[in-house]
Amino acid sequence: MPASAPVSFSIPSIGAQSELLSTGLRDNGSLEVPPDGPGAPASWYDQSPTPGERGPAVLLGHVNATDGGPGIFAGLRDLTTGDTIEVLREDGSTATFTFDRGEQYPKNEFPTQTVYGNTAGSELRLITCDGYDPDTGEFDDNYVVYATLVS
Repeated sequence: MPASAPVSFSIPSIGAQSELLSTGLRDNGSLEVPPDGPGAPASWYDQSPTPGERGPAVLLGHVNATDGGPGIFAGLRDLTTGDTIEVLREDGSTATFTFDRGEQYPKNEFPTQTVYGNTAGSELRLITCDGYDPDTGEFDDNYVVYATLVS
């Protein structure tokens, strides 16, 4: 598909849907994450391809909200093979992806090339925090969904 910025996404099987913000990198080179809080939207990492273009388009979202409730990506672990992820684009088209797999990675061993590296086709990555440590109040891991464009 030609380049067209994403506007919103939905994952019908888990009831997730959100407008999409556009985020980039912080001054220190780390990913800028979307705002937190109840009802906080997900974001598209604007240095990745637009959903539907060749390469891995990246969407970021929180697993929980600051009030302890669920974040927009709370249900990612419930996805099963073939579940669809639909991304509405500025040009009015919809890029539809199917869930391939989800992987949990320690943040200090994050496979940057696997997640962000070039791909032969159009793919989608959904990234959220995982591995909550109640002793520190921090998330030690990331959970990454891998999906492939079908239409």
